[in-house]
Amino acid sequence: MTIRLFALWVAIAVTPAFARDWYVNHETGADAATGEAQQPFRSIALAIKSAGPGDTIHLAPTGTPYREVASFYNKSGEAGRPITLDGHGAVLSGAEPLDPARWEQVTGGLYRGAPPVSGDAAVIGRWFFLIDGRVQRMGRSLKGPHSAWKAADALAPGQWTWNEKEGMFYLRTPGDRPLGECGIRAPIRSNGVALSGSCEHLVIRNLTATHVYNDGFNIHGYSRDILFENVLAVECGDDGISAHDDCTIEVRGMVSTGNSTGACHAGKSRTTSERMVIAGNHGYDYFVLNTGAHVLRDSRILCDAAQSLVVIGDQEEGAVCTLALDNVLLQGAGASSMIKANRNSVVNVSRCTFLNLSLPVAGESFSLRQSVVAGAPKPYIVIYEHTHWTAASNLYDLTYLRVGDTFYKPETFADYRTATGRDSDSLWTSVQFIDRSDGSFTPTEPVHEVGVIPSRLPEAIVSREADE
Repeated sequence: MTIRLFALWVAIAVTPAFARDWYVNHETGADAATGEAQQPFRSIALAIKSAGPGDTIHLAPTGTPYREVASFYNKSGEAGRPITLDGHGAVLSGAEPLDPARWEQVTGGLYRGAPPVSGDAAVIGRWFFLIDGRVQRMGRSLKGPHSAWKAADALAPGQWTWNEKEGMFYLRTPGDRPLGECGIRAPIRSNGVALSGSCEHLVIRNLTATHVYNDGFNIHGYSRDILFENVLAVECGDDGISAHDDCTIEVRGMVSTGNSTGACHAGKSRTTSERMVIAGNHGYDYFVLNTGAHVLRDSRILCDAAQSLVVIGDQEEGAVCTLALDNVLLQGAGASSMIKANRNSVVNVSRCTFLNLSLPVAGESFSLRQSVVAGAPKPYIVIYEHTHWTAASNLYDLTYLRVGDTFYKPETFADYRTATGRDSDSLWTSVQFIDRSDGSFTPTEPVHEVGVIPSRLPEAIVSREADE
């Protein structure tokens, strides 16, 4: 009998725990409910607190935004049994309507009010208002342009400013209408999804984060085995997605648009991202820095922010930031004109297209293979003397290629090959592009669902006669 009881105990101990589904509906749910399909919770926070390894949290896509941060603090699943947050197309919004009672009418349509969350410079640097349904940044973003603050009496209808001395906002309403009639909203929540502390084995999928004053998807602390799948970050105050500290994440399918930065990863974070579409951002399109290691593949970046792709390590010797790009289209759109590989960077590029974007390379090393650098106007490549440059099987249509102080043109491309030992099988020739992509990259409203995001690369039509 004792042996049988012991065997039964062992069988129970090694049997995986039962995985459970938790349901959230912010319109019909109640936090006194059971969290089952017929009795959903009202808050995401309670579902996250209740979930264990292997469980899935389901958000009801009600058509109205969830006004809550999906926050994971010291929350983990288990290897092979992650905790999954499935939004099913739901939207997490950080914005709330202004309370006219908290604002003082100065004159006409000009109003004065205190910050609804904090007057800290880091928050004000990320700030915006939603006026007539549109984000109004006043030409400013934390990682980007910083237009001078306007004087309050110089504001046009639909504009705002910050008076640092008073610690107050000034806002002029559209058409100088009463504030209560304008439906103006402000971001009062910091992030859409936030990870902090120690988090492992989590999946966040099918979810939109929008109108928060910081990041759509913010990852801090220590993390491992974190997957973001089929997500969107739309019109956030800082980054669409940002991994910091000692965090390792994976992205499989993401649209990041209208944010200050499309994606920014810092610290010693490690990221692997695929099927990303980044477009319509303000400060940076894609920015990695410090000592992390990052991979971006099968993606498209419409480089229309103030700066396009930038990679930079720390100042200390050996404090290197690495980036690998594979099958990525980076398409300049006027505002951005350069891909920047700065100090202590190691960049490896394969099967990529750089269209209307120049390449100043000042990092530790840069490898370019099976790639295209072309556009109109024609870009250039500059390789600084201290940079270890490797290049092969590329297609160039440039104004010039400069190595150290020496400039090369199409007619001296053979001299460049001899001098550097690089690009022996590359072509410098005329390139014409047909862009077969479809759809807008600057949606005015959050998209509630995303399908599979394909890599849409242009078809290059090469005339070899120019090279011959």
